[in-house]
Amino acid sequence: MILNERNGRHEYLLQAARQMMNAARTAPKGKGIDVIEIILIDGNELETLARKMENMAEELGFKFFLRDAANIRQAGCVVIIGTREQAQGLNCGHCGFPTCTARAEGVPCALNTVDVGIAIGSACATAADLRLDTRVMFSAGLAAQHLGWPEGCHSVFAIPVSASSKNPFFDRKPKEENTNKG
Repeated sequence: MILNERNGRHEYLLQAARQMMNAARTAPKGKGIDVIEIILIDGNELETLARKMENMAEELGFKFFLRDAANIRQAGCVVIIGTREQAQGLNCGHCGFPTCTARAEGVPCALNTVDVGIAIGSACATAADLRLDTRVMFSAGLAAQHLGWPEGCHSVFAIPVSASSKNPFFDRKPKEENTNKG
């Protein structure tokens, strides 16, 4: 049998992304409580995410969303990690409020946010071990959150994944907004 790497690259990329998801799942969690949600998108969903980012660039005035949307289109898949809201009841004050019950509506529990960061780090470390190209994107995560991916989550971040000759997420140039919207 002869197997050309180019013919199996996407399937390898998906297998590797699943390993990233496993690393994120098994990362340490505050108080041992798992409120992390992880999804993997590829195919048509990449275009859905990129278009949402382009719309948000216009709405928010963040031109870097345009550059990042182009990167999403260059990715083979995207791992998306977010957290469901659940106060951990420690009254630690890390959220800026003295107690969990005093925390204002919409302010996330700091431990939930830290858990997302640790999960992202574990996923990216796995990607590095597998020699994949990645970049953590706030922009794509926010767009995913606006799309409801993962469902019921906040503090969402996206990790586009690539296995190509040149890392598309490095040496990025700012993308100017297209003025010809014909």
